[in-house]
Amino acid sequence: MKRFVTHLLIILLLGCCASVVLGVSYKWIERYEQADELLNRIPVPAGYERVAVQQASFGEWLRHIPLKKGTPPVYLYNGQKKYNQDAHFAVVAIDVGKDNLQQCADAVIRLRAEYLYSTGNHNAIAFDFTSGDEARFVQWAEGYRPRVTGNRVSWVQKANRDYSYQNFRRYLNTVFMYAGTYSLSRELHRVSSINELNIGDVFIQGGFPGHAVLVVDMAINRQSGKKVFLLAQSYMPAQEIHILKNPGNAELNPWYELDFGEQLNTPEWTFSRTHLKRW
Repeated sequence: MKRFVTHLLIILLLGCCASVVLGVSYKWIERYEQADELLNRIPVPAGYERVAVQQASFGEWLRHIPLKKGTPPVYLYNGQKKYNQDAHFAVVAIDVGKDNLQQCADAVIRLRAEYLYSTGNHNAIAFDFTSGDEARFVQWAEGYRPRVTGNRVSWVQKANRDYSYQNFRRYLNTVFMYAGTYSLSRELHRVSSINELNIGDVFIQGGFPGHAVLVVDMAINRQSGKKVFLLAQSYMPAQEIHILKNPGNAELNPWYELDFGEQLNTPEWTFSRTHLKRW
């Protein structure tokens, strides 16, 4: 009887915490149900199957990211509802913070940084400020802080060594303050062909303002070879990250066809094929 109870508890724990099963983690959330992971909540269109991803890759991490149950409203950083509630298909179960910081490019940075932090790859967590100066998490964790004077940034040691998640989040808030679509667009690498699209790629138009959306999953029709993809975004003001609807194809919604023509029309921004970039 004791053995049966032990086995039952293990099964229940595995069902409630997907990170135990997959070896991935989402540091901002303590518990979530495996049923609410993106790949379990958003089925592929008929005749399609999800493309293969490498284990422990950014693509796998995004594919399993937890979503809020149902289709709740998207909330702003101040607790108010976003004005446009017709743009999202689902809401990612991740906080937006209490300040107007985690906007479009910041959400892309947040998810990339969270993945790298969850894998312990601290050295890879680095993003450029709008000034062009690099802000490295390791430098921040070793106690250095940016001193911004006009367009010049210098780093001064002012704190104790701290690699905790709480300090990582403080680092990200500083990045959000001094980075945006302009800096992220310059930092990323252009993808020469839309046919090379991968999970984790970014459609980004740098500017003041610009916009950025992140590719969070892909699927392929094995008979036709056609591919489809999912997009996630935040927007202005800072708001919860959400999975976008496809306003141009009700049959595929929320999936987008890879062969979308010269323009990618999302609910709140239009990109061109040349706006596709990669880490």
